[in-house]
Amino acid sequence: MDIDELIENFSFFENWEEKYQYVIDLGRRLEPLDEAFKTEQWLVKGCQSQVWLVPQFKPDCIHFCGDSDALLVKGIIAIVFTIYNDKSADEIKKVDVQKIFAKLGLEENLTPSRRNGMMSMIEKIKQYAQNAK
Repeated sequence: MDIDELIENFSFFENWEEKYQYVIDLGRRLEPLDEAFKTEQWLVKGCQSQVWLVPQFKPDCIHFCGDSDALLVKGIIAIVFTIYNDKSADEIKKVDVQKIFAKLGLEENLTPSRRNGMMSMIEKIKQYAQNAK
């Protein structure tokens, strides 16, 4: 799924409860993260739930794997990965995530702690992009 498809899928739902369920469903489909990566090294600071984010640097892009101990947060990870996964470091740096979140309706419908956690994930992804060679 790409960003446009994600935005289109969100547009089909009439209320936040339906979107919330869709986010949880996205989390259920998230690629499993090997237990070996669920360590302090890969833990994202600033998230209410435990979130692990692991980059895989490829010649022309960065692929991310991740997981959380909370279903909704797993769905947020899936959304963040839809936006950033398999992009070059330069593409990651140029993404206007606020514009995308506005189209999805995430900003106004997540609790402040979930929103802060989501932004912590994004900052971590941008750090990886900044440090990519």
